[in-house]
Amino acid sequence: MRKILYLLITAILLSIGGNAMAQEVLTTKQQDIAMVASYTARGDIDALEKSLNKALDDKMTINEIKEILVQMYAYCGFPRSLNALTTFQKVVNSRKDVIEGEIGKILPKETDKFAYGDNVQVELTGGHIKGGVFEFAPAIDQYLKEHLFADIFARGILTNQEREIATISALSSMQGVESQLNSHIKCGKNTGLSDKQINEILDLTKGARSGAFNIGLKNDAYAKYFIGQSYLQPLTAEGINSANVTFEPKCRNNWHIHHKGGQILLVTSGRGYYQEWGKPAQELKTGDVVNIPAGVKHWHGAAHDSWFSHVAIAVPAEGATTEWLEEVSDKEYNKLK
Repeated sequence: MRKILYLLITAILLSIGGNAMAQEVLTTKQQDIAMVASYTARGDIDALEKSLNKALDDKMTINEIKEILVQMYAYCGFPRSLNALTTFQKVVNSRKDVIEGEIGKILPKETDKFAYGDNVQVELTGGHIKGGVFEFAPAIDQYLKEHLFADIFARGILTNQEREIATISALSSMQGVESQLNSHIKCGKNTGLSDKQINEILDLTKGARSGAFNIGLKNDAYAKYFIGQSYLQPLTAEGINSANVTFEPKCRNNWHIHHKGGQILLVTSGRGYYQEWGKPAQELKTGDVVNIPAGVKHWHGAAHDSWFSHVAIAVPAEGATTEWLEEVSDKEYNKLK
């Protein structure tokens, strides 16, 4: 009897542990929400069409997907939301194995939408959002509360957590919205998303943050010369060597020197830094170009709150080498804004 009881308790504990582990990763539905939102925000119609078909294959309903695409207008604009809805309409019309699903609710006419939306915003953010731009332009505060957080969120069909997954995915696929992305990551955690799930969302959508070129593979060959995670996509291998390098937030390479041949950096997305020894760091944004002379000690990498990508072009020179030196310490790096 004791042995049976022991086995039963062990099985229950394993089941609890298994469920906890299961909750640490995104479900298939959550992954589908992330990719539909990401491709909508990017405006990548071909990839969106594939993700929409996959979501339907995975038994997401028509109305669940519509809710994602409608919500997206608030984050990536009406044009991309409308283009996505038009694409989805074509996908639905081409299939017969679709599920309509639950219909969204409409708030009663007597509802105080501003108060309703404010309550939802507090639930997501953990406090009232006041001051700053909302005092400068009160209309945007009204639209956020009355329309986005009241009219749209009150429709149901998707949970607040699922809506935050969509929002995080969309923002992580766009350039120049790092502060909003970080805010919604906090909102996502307030809905119960774990750090592991957030990182999985960012991993699913990371291709959008690499600029004009593919993000490539993890830069394992040079990992010992970097703090944080970088990715490498070789572009040319003959004549002039070039590659697209992508840095996760806070990632940077060590101080290093290109001997005999210099290097050219073409920034393709995000925000980062370049610094030469003995000089202040230079902030870099999309479109910036850096000419690095041979023999100059320097480093480059991402800002603390932004992914960062650049094309690195090696200036040809006979006997050119790279000398890798010490790390850029957290103390040095954290002085940068």
